Amino acid sequence: MAAASAATASALTRFSSQCQSPYLRITSRRDVCLRQKLSMAITCSMKSPFKHISTYSGSKSPIVPLSATTTNSPTTSPTSTPNFHGICYVVGDNIDTDQIIPAEYLTLVPSNPDEYRKLGSYALIGLPSTYPVRFVEPGEFQSKYSIIIGGDNFGCGSSREHAPVALGASGVKAVVAESYARIFFRNSVATGEVYPLESEVRLCEECSTGDVVTVELAECLLINHTTGKQYKLKPIGDAGPVIDAGGIFAYARKTGMIPSQSTT
Repeated sequence: MAAASAATASALTRFSSQCQSPYLRITSRRDVCLRQKLSMAITCSMKSPFKHISTYSGSKSPIVPLSATTTNSPTTSPTSTPNFHGICYVVGDNIDTDQIIPAEYLTLVPSNPDEYRKLGSYALIGLPSTYPVRFVEPGEFQSKYSIIIGGDNFGCGSSREHAPVALGASGVKAVVAESYARIFFRNSVATGEVYPLESEVRLCEECSTGDVVTVELAECLLINHTTGKQYKLKPIGDAGPVIDAGGIFAYARKTGMIPSQSTT
């Protein structure tokens, strides 16, 4: 166990040193502590049987089904860059983790499939009444909104790993925000639950809840089919392959940073 923990810490440090994103680099003693805390949470989340990444190929393809068990199309290469197509939900600035998943629901364990589904049903339930449209309808486990568009400092507040997990469980594929709280960005990448993408313009004032949009990762582009407008996104960079792999542990095993799990 100690050897595995040491190998994981080493892998995280090596990955951090190679990253260009300021959200992901480990630069202080505090970051090392956060990394160690994060490792315990990822161990649980990586046991989940659900695959949280779905793809969209071609402008004439239908909206991707909002299901936590959705997998890549058989015609999609495992190394291809995923795209996302669906209905967006728009929020403003400083959406904190207590609004994403209130503390009372943190007792739910993501590695338990039933509790993972329940986490999805509570995603963004902490939003104030100024948001008249519920993100997840009462009695439902998933949202019809597969893409969230936010403003500045999305995911601020406490460093709860349940925040991106709850969004992933609700069927969210990507968040497109003006900027992120660093720990939310890192938790999103480390768990592989959602793609935290940055916009070059303030999209929360350009889009409306209910708009149909496509996110093209390879082109760094968001297309709003409802308004007919297109917007450039900032490249996801080093974080992309980690999310594609299903999180930092899966990425570390895939690239040989740590040994693969024994099947015996």
